[in-house]
Amino acid sequence: MKLSRIIEILDASLHSGHEKMDMEVDKIGASDLMSDILAAAQAEGSILLTGLTNVQAIKTAVISGADAIVFVRNKRPPQELIDLAESHGIPLLSTPWSMFVSSGRLYAHGFTGLNGAR
Repeated sequence: MKLSRIIEILDASLHSGHEKMDMEVDKIGASDLMSDILAAAQAEGSILLTGLTNVQAIKTAVISGADAIVFVRNKRPPQELIDLAESHGIPLLSTPWSMFVSSGRLYAHGFTGLNGAR
Protein backbone atom coordinates (compact mmCIF):
# COMPACT_ATOMS: atom_id res chain seq x y z
CA MET A 1 0.00 0.00 0.00
CA LYS A 2 1.25 3.48 -0.78
CA LEU A 3 2.28 5.83 1.99
CA SER A 4 -0.30 8.34 0.75
CA ARG A 5 -3.09 5.82 1.45
CA ILE A 6 -1.72 5.09 4.93
CA ILE A 7 -1.92 8.80 5.68
CA GLU A 8 -5.61 8.71 4.76
CA ILE A 9 -6.37 5.57 6.80
CA LEU A 10 -4.66 6.93 9.90
CA ASP A 11 -5.77 10.57 9.54
CA ALA A 12 -2.05 11.27 9.78
CA SER A 13 0.08 14.32 9.20
CA LEU A 14 3.40 14.05 7.38
CA HIS A 15 6.50 15.65 8.94
CA SER A 16 9.16 14.42 6.52
CA GLY A 17 9.43 12.31 3.41
CA HIS A 18 7.06 14.28 1.19
CA GLU A 19 8.86 12.88 -1.85
CA LYS A 20 8.03 9.29 -0.79
CA MET A 21 4.23 9.42 -1.02
CA ASP A 22 4.29 6.57 -3.58
CA MET A 23 6.46 4.31 -1.41
CA GLU A 24 4.93 0.83 -0.96
CA VAL A 25 4.75 -0.88 2.44
CA ASP A 26 2.75 -3.92 3.56
CA LYS A 27 3.85 -4.82 7.11
CA ILE A 28 3.57 -3.21 10.54
CA GLY A 29 5.80 -3.33 13.58
CA ALA A 30 4.11 -1.69 16.57
CA SER A 31 5.91 -1.18 19.85
CA ASP A 32 7.29 1.36 22.28
CA LEU A 33 10.08 -1.12 23.04
CA MET A 34 12.59 -0.77 20.24
CA SER A 35 14.22 -4.04 21.28
CA ASP A 36 10.98 -5.83 20.29
CA ILE A 37 11.24 -4.40 16.78
CA LEU A 38 14.91 -5.32 16.53
CA ALA A 39 14.19 -8.88 17.72
CA ALA A 40 11.46 -9.37 15.09
CA ALA A 41 11.96 -10.41 11.51
CA GLN A 42 13.56 -7.92 9.16
CA ALA A 43 11.29 -4.94 8.78
CA GLU A 44 11.94 -4.03 5.14
CA GLY A 45 8.72 -2.96 3.44
CA SER A 46 7.21 -1.97 6.78
CA ILE A 47 6.21 0.93 8.93
CA LEU A 48 7.01 1.29 12.61
CA LEU A 49 4.22 2.47 14.90
CA THR A 50 5.47 3.92 18.17
CA GLY A 51 4.86 6.58 20.77
CA LEU A 52 8.58 7.25 21.20
CA THR A 53 9.68 10.51 19.64
CA ASN A 54 13.39 10.17 20.24
CA VAL A 55 16.51 9.26 18.30
CA GLN A 56 16.13 5.57 19.23
CA ALA A 57 13.07 5.31 16.97
CA ILE A 58 15.11 6.53 13.98
CA LYS A 59 18.06 4.26 14.82
CA THR A 60 15.72 1.28 15.14
CA ALA A 61 14.14 2.02 11.76
CA VAL A 62 17.56 2.29 10.14
CA ILE A 63 18.88 -0.95 11.69
CA SER A 64 15.72 -2.98 11.11
CA GLY A 65 15.06 -1.63 7.63
CA ALA A 66 11.67 -0.07 8.42
CA ASP A 67 10.68 2.35 5.67
CA ALA A 68 8.65 4.87 7.69
CA ILE A 69 7.69 5.75 11.27
CA VAL A 70 4.21 6.64 12.50
CA PHE A 71 4.01 8.33 15.88
CA VAL A 72 0.76 7.37 17.62
CA ARG A 73 -1.30 9.23 20.23
CA ASN A 74 -0.75 12.53 18.41
CA LYS A 75 2.94 12.62 19.32
CA ARG A 76 4.92 15.19 17.35
CA PRO A 77 8.63 14.76 16.66
CA PRO A 78 11.02 17.58 17.54
CA GLN A 79 12.82 19.28 14.64
CA GLU A 80 16.11 17.49 15.39
CA LEU A 81 14.32 14.15 14.90
CA ILE A 82 12.76 15.34 11.65
CA ASP A 83 16.21 16.41 10.42
CA LEU A 84 17.72 13.03 11.35
CA ALA A 85 14.90 11.15 9.63
CA GLU A 86 15.34 13.23 6.49
CA SER A 87 19.06 12.46 6.45
CA HIS A 88 18.18 8.75 6.39
CA GLY A 89 15.26 9.12 3.96
CA ILE A 90 12.68 7.96 6.51
CA PRO A 91 9.22 9.53 6.36
CA LEU A 92 7.75 10.55 9.72
CA LEU A 93 4.01 10.70 10.35
CA SER A 94 1.79 11.46 13.34
CA THR A 95 -1.67 10.03 13.92
CA PRO A 96 -4.18 10.97 16.60
CA TRP A 97 -5.10 7.31 17.08
CA SER A 98 -3.69 4.97 19.73
CA MET A 99 -1.30 2.20 18.76
CA PHE A 100 -4.14 -0.33 19.13
CA VAL A 101 -6.56 1.57 16.88
CA SER A 102 -3.84 2.44 14.34
CA SER A 103 -2.79 -1.21 14.09
CA GLY A 104 -6.41 -2.30 13.73
CA ARG A 105 -7.12 0.20 10.99
CA LEU A 106 -4.09 -0.97 9.01
CA TYR A 107 -4.86 -4.65 9.67
CA ALA A 108 -8.38 -4.09 8.30
CA HIS A 109 -6.74 -2.85 5.09
CA GLY A 110 -4.60 -5.97 4.61
CA PHE A 111 -1.44 -5.25 6.57
CA THR A 112 0.43 -8.06 8.31
CA GLY A 113 2.84 -8.15 11.21
CA LEU A 114 6.58 -8.09 10.57
CA ASN A 115 6.63 -11.88 10.23
CA GLY A 116 3.87 -11.82 7.61
CA ALA A 117 1.23 -13.34 9.92
CA ARG A 118 -2.41 -12.18 9.88
